[in-house]
Amino acid sequence: MQKLYAGIAVAAVAALVGGSLYYVQSRQADDPFAACRAGAVGGGTIGGPFTLVNGEGKTVTDADVITKPSIVYFGYTFCPDVCPMDNARNAAAIDLLDEKGVDVQPVFISIDPTRDTPEVVKDFAANLHPKMIGLTGSPEQVKAASQAYKTYYKAQNPEQEFYLVDHSTFSYLVLPKLGFMEFYKRETTPEEMAANVACYVDAASDRAAN
Repeated sequence: MQKLYAGIAVAAVAALVGGSLYYVQSRQADDPFAACRAGAVGGGTIGGPFTLVNGEGKTVTDADVITKPSIVYFGYTFCPDVCPMDNARNAAAIDLLDEKGVDVQPVFISIDPTRDTPEVVKDFAANLHPKMIGLTGSPEQVKAASQAYKTYYKAQNPEQEFYLVDHSTFSYLVLPKLGFMEFYKRETTPEEMAANVACYVDAASDRAAN
């Protein structure tokens, strides 16, 4: 049943993301990021403003968090395997980018605010990468952020102590002032992610210089 939920989640998000394809293709001729697009999409209606709570318990907005190129992931700290593996992959990509002199930060947004307190997401993020920012918030704040990024999540049997949460597993590249650029699936390797992110960062720098 969990695999069924996950499959539905991926299909739903992929359909929503794919809805921007025509818009992107129609602008591709003057798109400064055209060479970077991994056959997927960017721009459109993915992403946007959010208000959440960081590991220090301070309320922050997207403008406070996305101050540099960021890889954003929605998950939860009690996730038994998928979230740790995905975020470890993202952390590995960040290290590869650091070696290239490209400064990118990983961002983890919890979709389980009941259990993921600021202290919990802070420890989770710190254990995965020193640059990772952990965020949580009220159920309403988390829902709004999730809806902005068109992600899916649903708790299984939330009345149980060790409940699981079905959720989508895309990682999102977001650039300051430019917003959502690209999404990455679970099978994307750290090397592929790092190369693609570097392409976007370089293109953004060229765009700003012209």
